[in-house]
Amino acid sequence: MKKIYTVILAAAMVLGAASAASAIDFKAKGQWLVGFEAGENSLLSKQSGQKSNHNDNFAAQQRVRLQLDAVASEALSGTVFFEIGDQVWGQSRSGGALGADGTVVEVKNAYIDWIVPHSDLRFRMGLQSVTLPNTAGGSAVMDTDAAAIAASYQFSENVGLTGLWFRPVNDNFAGYRKHGIDNYRQNYLDNMDLFAVTMPLKFHGMEATPWVMYGIRGKNALQNYNSDDSDVSWTTTEGNLTQSLLPYPAAIGNTYSRSATDKTYGSLFWAGLPLSLTFWDPLNIELDINYGYAEKMGRYDVTSTNGDVKRGSTKREGWLAKALVEYRMDWGVPGVFAWYASGDDGTVRNGSERMPSIAPDADFTSFMGDGNYGWGWVDYALDYSGTWGLGAQVRDMSFMEDLSHTLRLAWWGGTNSPSMIKYMGSATAWNAGWGNGTSPYLTTKDGLLEVNLVNSYQMYENFNINFELGYIANFMDNDAWRKRSGNNSSFEKQDAWKAQLIFAYSF
Repeated sequence: MKKIYTVILAAAMVLGAASAASAIDFKAKGQWLVGFEAGENSLLSKQSGQKSNHNDNFAAQQRVRLQLDAVASEALSGTVFFEIGDQVWGQSRSGGALGADGTVVEVKNAYIDWIVPHSDLRFRMGLQSVTLPNTAGGSAVMDTDAAAIAASYQFSENVGLTGLWFRPVNDNFAGYRKHGIDNYRQNYLDNMDLFAVTMPLKFHGMEATPWVMYGIRGKNALQNYNSDDSDVSWTTTEGNLTQSLLPYPAAIGNTYSRSATDKTYGSLFWAGLPLSLTFWDPLNIELDINYGYAEKMGRYDVTSTNGDVKRGSTKREGWLAKALVEYRMDWGVPGVFAWYASGDDGTVRNGSERMPSIAPDADFTSFMGDGNYGWGWVDYALDYSGTWGLGAQVRDMSFMEDLSHTLRLAWWGGTNSPSMIKYMGSATAWNAGWGNGTSPYLTTKDGLLEVNLVNSYQMYENFNINFELGYIANFMDNDAWRKRSGNNSSFEKQDAWKAQLIFAYSF
């Protein structure tokens, strides 16, 4: 009898839950990726006479993303977005080894959408995708997930306005030992808050979204922000703030510390004007101009090649312009693209002249950039700062039904002064950050030539097979970099290449 009561009670609970949820419409969508990649992802083959890259030349992995929307009405809904992976086949910590029991379920997004009654004012609150307005090659400032509140209002079919507050960093500073106390001043002055305003404008043959963003960062905001146990974290996250906000020598030289900081909070500022012109369809023209500023938080010591110690400034300020012109034809879309970003002027006393960023996502190309699936065993360069480039492409070529191709050729040059080499930590500092979401440090004497070929076969409506080939010819200036003194003055550069096969099921 006790078992019968238990079954009846459980059934009643299920029926009650179903009744309470009857007004909610649940919608699911997602994506399965299974990929195989072979290649050499380092631009450096030997360092001090020894092989510098010890990674495997082949990897197999998978990722699952599932999004569930709970829709009460057009005015109210909630979304949760899970990611399972990346699971590297054979790797125990990611759940790809024997037994397949890794704890790799992540909450990527979790937010609510609601509309103020009897108005067009919309809010989105929670963990969400934050992409600053951009055209022509992706966002050079931020394109990632963050905890945020976004409010948007559409004045007319032509003019809208969006306000955004997000907090990418807070409560990660582990503190330090002082007065016999561990974790002294833990979580003290370690927040970063950003406020953005965008104005989407849409007219016949033209779209533009001017935007500005102001922020503040505490003096400890870059300490331990990615949950590393070290005093200053240099490991990679989605958006490596140490490398994207600090001058390059400070970011890689392990010399920037609390003692060098003389401000409690510093200002951050960005502005952008992305523009798209389609007056002359099938001709498409895209332009994008960006400016960024990160206030000096103090000074740091950096040793030059001849042993002199210089006092560098942590200020960083710069700009970027990029453009795309393409013409749509029956068999494909040929086009050309270009960009130019300000670079360091050769002295550390006045800080860096490269544009700062939060989490840039360059996608003109698909090896140095993120122009295909943007998924593989390594996050490649996603930052235009300190570089210039010129490229040509033919995208979406199709000569057979359901089979398309994209071919790109791009030159990456540097805008940083060769005089900066004497402030680098080693002769191979140009390679630091490569494969970690930032670009190699290129001077005006350096260059990289990139070639991409992406082939996509739509086997079924929801199933795609994607095969990508990429090659980067390395034209770094050996003589200039070998003059840098230190234990790593002996090195051998190399070209990089990859072949990647992805099976994608989306629904």
